[in-house]
Amino acid sequence: MFTIIENGEVYSPALLGKKSVLLVDDKIGKIGDVDIRAVEALGVEYDVVDAKGCVVTPGFIDPHEHLLGGSGEEGFATQTPEITISEIVTAGITTVVGCLGADTTMKTLAGLLAKVKALKEEGLSAFMWTGGYTVPPTTITSSVRDDIMFIDEVIGAGEIAIADERSTEPTDLEVARLAHDAFIGGMLSKKAGRVHFHVGASEVRLQLLRDLIEKHDVRPDWLYPTHINRTDQLMREAIDLARQGCFVDIDTVDEDLPQKLRFYIENDGPPERLTLSSDASVSGPGNLYEQFRVCVADEKFNLGLILPMLTANTAEALKLPLMGKLNVGKMGDLLIMDKSSLEIREVFSSGKRLVKNGKLTVAEAFLKKSNRRIDLTGEKIKAAEKGGTKNRSAK
Repeated sequence: MFTIIENGEVYSPALLGKKSVLLVDDKIGKIGDVDIRAVEALGVEYDVVDAKGCVVTPGFIDPHEHLLGGSGEEGFATQTPEITISEIVTAGITTVVGCLGADTTMKTLAGLLAKVKALKEEGLSAFMWTGGYTVPPTTITSSVRDDIMFIDEVIGAGEIAIADERSTEPTDLEVARLAHDAFIGGMLSKKAGRVHFHVGASEVRLQLLRDLIEKHDVRPDWLYPTHINRTDQLMREAIDLARQGCFVDIDTVDEDLPQKLRFYIENDGPPERLTLSSDASVSGPGNLYEQFRVCVADEKFNLGLILPMLTANTAEALKLPLMGKLNVGKMGDLLIMDKSSLEIREVFSSGKRLVKNGKLTVAEAFLKKSNRRIDLTGEKIKAAEKGGTKNRSAK
């Protein structure tokens, strides 16, 4: 199958200008002039997508979603449902990484692995972190190292809780052993092997990570903390770690990305070491897209500055060499968005068209034989709509 995307302004995520993109099956075959008559002469099936007035970018990579939903912290009734492929795709996300948090009892790693495999069957690239908040971490096999080495979908360990009352208060030696084990597993299997840290609101902040680096021969690039946007002081400490070589992550749950991103940049945070995530659970994956849109379309951040934080940076942090960029030989993961509004017109994942002219072409597989109607709307959306605004992130 050949797909030719023409007349669009292409970002790789760096700006390449107005070019055509040729998808050949699941990968990018060419960027530049594409001779449609030559394609016709091959006698193969092909499609042409007109991207006039649009930008063409890599698909977004979300490194942190609670794909099984969250267990809530106010009793069993506050559990949230699983994240659906419809929610993920309409947010422009073509690669997703699932994780567990405080609850590794009702939400299991085996269940998470099954969910990841289901998303892959439905057309997405999907991976997972092994473990959860606790140390020693829960695993599927006998160890973190074995999970990373022998389960294709497992790319590292996390999210390990630190600086949080819900953590198991691990010692620096315990976490150092975990970091080394994950690194070795990643090294032997050509995976990221990083440890993904949930950073809570405690005043100790990132002290544990500094101890790992200073006392236990743990390299900064083995560590990947998220939720660094809780406070200004935490942001400053995270910026210091990023300068040493850590990738750091800002989540979009609080819908304040413009302010947090501006703080990071104004305090000389290295933009190439920053990623963005949805932390979808109670809030949806759409927060990631909507906050991106607000930054660029409303707050006038440079598109070329923010795109890598959703694409190339994340691919490097997760060591996914085929994702995150529009280059020949990379996966055919891309978005076509209106240039002025950044509304999503098209979504391609591994060359498959999952959104066409703004409408989903994919749905949850079980619905084919189901008579269920599922229509859940959060109270925040109802309040926004009542007030005359529309939050697109919770569709």
